[in-house]
Amino acid sequence: MERLLVIPFTGIIQGGLQEGLQITLQGTVQDFPDRIVVNFQTGQDENDIPFHFNPRFEEGGYVVCNTRKNGQWGPEERKMQMPFQKGMPFELCFLVQSSDFKVMVNNKVFTMYSHRVPYHLVDTIAVSGSLKLTYITFQNSAAPVQPVFSTVQFFQPVKFPRTPKGHKHQAQNFRPAHQPHVAQTIIHTIHSVPGQMFSTPGFPPKACPTKAYTIPYLTTIPNGLYPSKCIIISGRVLPDAQRFSIDLCSGCNIAFHLNPRFDEEAVVRNTRINSSWGPEERSLPGRMPFSRGQSFSMQILCECHCFKVAVDGQHMCEYDHRLKNLSAINRLRVEGDIQLTHVQT
Repeated sequence: MERLLVIPFTGIIQGGLQEGLQITLQGTVQDFPDRIVVNFQTGQDENDIPFHFNPRFEEGGYVVCNTRKNGQWGPEERKMQMPFQKGMPFELCFLVQSSDFKVMVNNKVFTMYSHRVPYHLVDTIAVSGSLKLTYITFQNSAAPVQPVFSTVQFFQPVKFPRTPKGHKHQAQNFRPAHQPHVAQTIIHTIHSVPGQMFSTPGFPPKACPTKAYTIPYLTTIPNGLYPSKCIIISGRVLPDAQRFSIDLCSGCNIAFHLNPRFDEEAVVRNTRINSSWGPEERSLPGRMPFSRGQSFSMQILCECHCFKVAVDGQHMCEYDHRLKNLSAINRLRVEGDIQLTHVQT
């Protein structure tokens, strides 16, 4: 007899979603269904849900898609079709693309949902409702060809917090598969063995990295900056935060210093050359985009004449280059009252 994942199901994806990652759910709709809910969310408190996928079987059946941010739902997107049938098995796939989620049901494209907040903020998948869930698969089909035991960022421990104590979870069918001449496809399947932790025996430690960002955090920017180079930083502001800073450094100089100050309700930008700070820039076209206790995702885009900064997909400011040798700007430093969840340089 086939075992099933316990519903409601919650799994933690440490490091967040990545472009090219496909998440596949396989299961069966109950005989008398009400609704199905799949949430790609930040944390487990359901205050921040970048993508809410919600088939409802009432009124002939339709599907609601939405985003919840800071506890508030945005405008619903409804598709007045029902791709699921009561009592029937299904395969539901979510493909993470640069601009949207591509949703497929039983190998047919059902809908596309544009990102309203950066998908990097997602670290949890939660499934509930009128279904029996057999397994969840994480598959990166966009990765370049590389050795089987190479580091793949989405290989992460998955917790099952609602499973009763006293059972140990074991890994099954953790296997790489290949697409000849195109790409390597590596599959991580969560099966229905009861337990609390997912492990991968037989794989070297580097195949299952657990990324920890200590503060202050310092990393290199390979080959330095250049026009079109984008740096992505995601995290959470600490509840009692006063300040944090993000610095793009060139030797002993700081080419771009971005410094949100909650005690002043300001985001200060500046440059330090030869230990001397230049004039501060503080003006913003809108309100302060950071909040104590809230998550965020920031993109710093380097262009020919300036940096462009966006927070949660919204433009925040531009900052003209004061250090012109972009390739020499090759280090990133983050410090202050912040918890980092994702860095891409």
